[in-house]
Formats: sequence, C-alpha cells, structure tokens
Amino acid sequence: MVDRRLAVEAWESLFRAQHEIFAEISSDFTGTGLTQSEYDVLLTVTRAEGMSARLRDVTTNMLISQPSVSRLVDRMVTRGLVTKCSDPADGRGAMVTATENGAQAFRQVAVNHGRSIAERMSVLSEDELRQLRQLTQKLRGERPGE
Repeated sequence: MVDRRLAVEAWESLFRAQHEIFAEISSDFTGTGLTQSEYDVLLTVTRAEGMSARLRDVTTNMLISQPSVSRLVDRMVTRGLVTKCSDPADGRGAMVTATENGAQAFRQVAVNHGRSIAERMSVLSEDELRQLRQLTQKLRGERPGE
C-alpha cells in the first residue's frame, strides 16, 4: 500500500507545478488571434494525416466537454480556421480539417509556444524529462511509447 501522505503531497506538487507553468505560458497566446483552446484543436488536427481529424478525436484530446468542443469548432469554422463535414466512415460523426489560414496561424503560435515550453522545462535534464513523460503516461494509464 502506498503511503497516503506521500501520495497526496506528490499529487499536490504535480498539480501546482502544472498550474504555475500553465499560467506562465498562457501569455504565448496574447495578441496572436488564437485562444489556447483553438490552438489545442489545431494541434490535434494539424498533426493528423491530411490535417483532418474526427471530432471525437479532437474532443478526446481536449480538457473540456464534448458540447463545448463542438461549439468551439463551430466558431473556428466561422473564423475560417477549420472546416467541418460529415465523417464518410461514420455518418453520425464529423471530420474537422485545418484550413490553410488555420494551419498558418497554428504554426506561427507553435514556434513561440514550443520555445516557451522548452525554456520552462529546461530546469530538468533530458533524462528527467524522459522520466517525467514516462511517469505521467503511467498515471494516465498509458504504456510508455504509446
């Protein structure tokens, strides 16, 4: 059995570190024309083959509810950042595709955002970063390398 006090302390430390880092790097989106949530949608979509992803896959990668993701994607369609159409493999689902404008906006923010993340995480060695990735994957129920 795990020491309960140690488990709670570790959880609180992880949570506080994530919260503090998140607050620091949130400024990366100021004045970019993209919100952090829009960036997260575009991150999933632009990494997918053909810059298209199922809406349910976008939702899985977001930390907000499915109805909120659907409304966000609809706003992004209106802004010309993505398109949305029926999923040919599943008529009940939808496919989201980055437009050229959306992909370009994502790339512009991604350069600075990636730099901010790397700078903030540079207090850890590469071995520590690998270990942190493995530990967080384990906490999420994934096997390392998935």
